[in-house]
Amino acid sequence: MRADDVVRSLTTPLNAPAFPTGPYRFTNREYLNITYRTDPQALAAVVPEPLRVPEPLVRFEVMRMPDVTGLGDYTESGQVVTVEHEGERGEYSLAMYVDSFPAIASGREVSAFPKKLGAPRLYVDSDTLVGTLDYGSLRVATATMGYKHRLLDPAEARDEVTLPTFMLKKLPGYDGTPRICELVRAQISDVTVKGAWSGPARLQLFAHALAPLSDLPVLEVVSASHILADLTLGRAEVVHDYLARPA
Repeated sequence: MRADDVVRSLTTPLNAPAFPTGPYRFTNREYLNITYRTDPQALAAVVPEPLRVPEPLVRFEVMRMPDVTGLGDYTESGQVVTVEHEGERGEYSLAMYVDSFPAIASGREVSAFPKKLGAPRLYVDSDTLVGTLDYGSLRVATATMGYKHRLLDPAEARDEVTLPTFMLKKLPGYDGTPRICELVRAQISDVTVKGAWSGPARLQLFAHALAPLSDLPVLEVVSASHILADLTLGRAEVVHDYLARPA
């Protein structure tokens, strides 16, 4: 294989790439979102500068993705934190747990999504929408919401899913020192909201050494949403380089 062909290849193995070239289009992406108030000091310990935390809000999310161009069918779950960067309100993606290797690999390599292997589920149990997350064989989160109790304004749902997302991209060099250490920003676009609802919700988080969601305890459930939409995942852009030398 010629050197320029190696450079053009998106990922390895060269003869069977771990994931295809995007952009990735999501059809019938289904969200269960529960926003809750947590301990401000716990947030300060995990949100990196130069992001600012205007209020101690965390969103626990479970996303069912049955139809993703190139990546297929998978589910993911995680925690995002309400933040501000240079006056722009957004969310910082703290951790994501995913049941698909191509989705994990592409999320980490192409972008900066903090993805790990997990076993999330989103399903309806009688009159209740249920989202769960297992790490290995252990339950680390259970979210419940009344199924389609109240219609949610589609514009409000669109605003919720298109908030800018900030992520930390870290890659070590071969000597163990940082080679890439950047804060990046991405945003969902081309959204068609097919349905949106709200309702009563509860969230339980269980302590785990390697999936420490409960380190951000649930003090008060603020809101919940159930959203069905088609959308496109935007490419990440660098907004802060931690390794850049001051001018």
